[in-house]
Amino acid sequence: MTSVQLVLASASPRRSQLLRDAGFQFEVDPSLIDEPEPLGPCDVGRYVSELAFRKAWEVAYRRGSGLILAADTACEVGGQILNKPTDRDDARRMIELQEGREIDVVTGLVLFRPDRGTWLGGVETTTLLVRKLSDAERTAYLDSGHWEGKAGGYGLQDKDPFVSLVRGSFDNAVGLPLKRLESLLTSNPDFLV
Repeated sequence: MTSVQLVLASASPRRSQLLRDAGFQFEVDPSLIDEPEPLGPCDVGRYVSELAFRKAWEVAYRRGSGLILAADTACEVGGQILNKPTDRDDARRMIELQEGREIDVVTGLVLFRPDRGTWLGGVETTTLLVRKLSDAERTAYLDSGHWEGKAGGYGLQDKDPFVSLVRGSFDNAVGLPLKRLESLLTSNPDFLV
């Protein structure tokens, strides 16, 4: 599809699997930037877009060539942005905040060409429903460790039984909106050569 090397700026096994399943050939070179939650209310689309751009820029700066693909996914509930839990207590806080509500999973996506200093980007939103958990279910889930490394503390791809898709893309909820990526690539063919 492209004459330049596609480089995924993420250590996420879920993003790698989505790309492999879609037939992409790529290298993995994870970004080393921090991903702190914002200190106060902010626009979630802007937040994930800026983090995705910073990830792409950091890898592009180190490599100097290739087609750098970076993404950042966060959950937004009641005006609050939830990134990845820092520990079990943080995962509990996130899960309890989302229970019984529809939440938005928002991914910022960036393609960066360091040899040209040019980039493309987009934002995708998927809405999920998080059902109310019993104390026993919540404790069992937290004990399982499935919340680790996942925005909002759960994974739709893991078929966590308390999360269901309401509208939008499953791939986006996992962390990489493939249709948006393919749209960026096909509508900008000169970006790939």
